[in-house]
Amino acid sequence: MANRLVFFRRLVAERLSYERFQHSVGVEVLAGELAEKFGLDEDDAQLAAITHDFAKSLSHREQMQKADKWNLIYYPEDREHPQVIHGRISAYILKNEYGVTNQDILNAVANHTLGRPNMSDLEMLIYSADLTEPGRNYDGVDKLRKKLYYDLREGTLACMEHTLDFLSDTGRVVHPLTVLAYKDLRNKL
Repeated sequence: MANRLVFFRRLVAERLSYERFQHSVGVEVLAGELAEKFGLDEDDAQLAAITHDFAKSLSHREQMQKADKWNLIYYPEDREHPQVIHGRISAYILKNEYGVTNQDILNAVANHTLGRPNMSDLEMLIYSADLTEPGRNYDGVDKLRKKLYYDLREGTLACMEHTLDFLSDTGRVVHPLTVLAYKDLRNKL
């Protein structure tokens, strides 16, 4: 797996801007730490983390074209806010162009922007690591990191609450899938 991770790290470095690549490396580092802490497969976590934004460098127009072609539009909000679908496109490319077959990795990549009901531990880890990686610097990020280090599920719930509050406070649309994911996780806790 180490060689595969190196391959994908190089591929991501070629595809993404320097800043986006640095972010992906930050997510990879945090995901590896959290995977070890919570007894998850570190290689799977690191692979999902380094590739989570694989399609982010595509323009929104290109993303929409690919999403239409590959039937990856599930909600009207996907069209209205195309920035949320790069995870699904990334997962599709990883599976169909690079032979990644681990469904948990693919789900973690596909769902890192919105979450979904019944997320696996790896999906929660990548969703939360994306929001709290070491390069992130916003009010409340340290509290989110502490909660995440304490408990993966409670930390993920706190990350979702933060996202919902941020979107609401800034007058942005809240995607229905994120609401469903939040309610599902809250009910389980």
